[in-house]
Amino acid sequence: MAGKKWTEAELMTVLGVYCRLTFGQLSQTNQLIRDVAERLDRTPSSVAMKLTNLASLDPAITSTGRKGLPGASALDRKVWADFSSNTETWMPIIENRLDELLGDQGAAEAPGTDTPSDVDYSGSDVLTMAKRRQGQRLFRDAVFTAYQFRCCITDIADTRLLIASHIKPWREDKANRFNPGNGLCLSALADRAFDQGLISLSDNYEVIVSSVLKAQSENKYIHNMFCANEGRAIRMPEKFRPAKEFLAWHRENLFLG
Repeated sequence: MAGKKWTEAELMTVLGVYCRLTFGQLSQTNQLIRDVAERLDRTPSSVAMKLTNLASLDPAITSTGRKGLPGASALDRKVWADFSSNTETWMPIIENRLDELLGDQGAAEAPGTDTPSDVDYSGSDVLTMAKRRQGQRLFRDAVFTAYQFRCCITDIADTRLLIASHIKPWREDKANRFNPGNGLCLSALADRAFDQGLISLSDNYEVIVSSVLKAQSENKYIHNMFCANEGRAIRMPEKFRPAKEFLAWHRENLFLG
């Protein structure tokens, strides 16, 4: 296996592993890495090294002073760029490759996924929903691991109460439905409030509370969950930082002010 060149397909598969693990799990001893390495006929250390090469290309990693290995190849950079610019295409493909490689069943909808409530079940949306089943689980994994399985506003850490929420809703932006940079890990209640425009985030990732909720601040639950958090920075993800362009869209189009 020494000197064996990486292919684009292999790198995309490893990028799927990156979506499924936290930064701290990028070790050759991790079982998922070991399983993928075996099936790719590579060593766990080579897969772990490639994961840290890819991590070195993630601005959310490098902006905090953490570093992956600095030896990212031209192909690594191409794969990262292709994935980042076209997650709608690549997320379903990568998830399907991982399922085939690892023998995952993966057919059931993962708990805690936000199901779009306004899909037009005709024409292309029927195909979209079929495609969604091949990409939404990996999107969820990427968001949950990015936030280390905690709500970025309330710090709730029970995955049964968490949602991989879209900043710019599913119905509004087909190109970014599977983009982890369009995701936030939120508790179910925070997700609902965000989706309804009752809360939003500033470009500095600080919580903004609408006047509608502020008018109910005498309710201790509303106060403790939302009003008390106004102006506080969210728990930042360790990878796939939320894009400011999506936050701006949310403030301008959904937030009630």
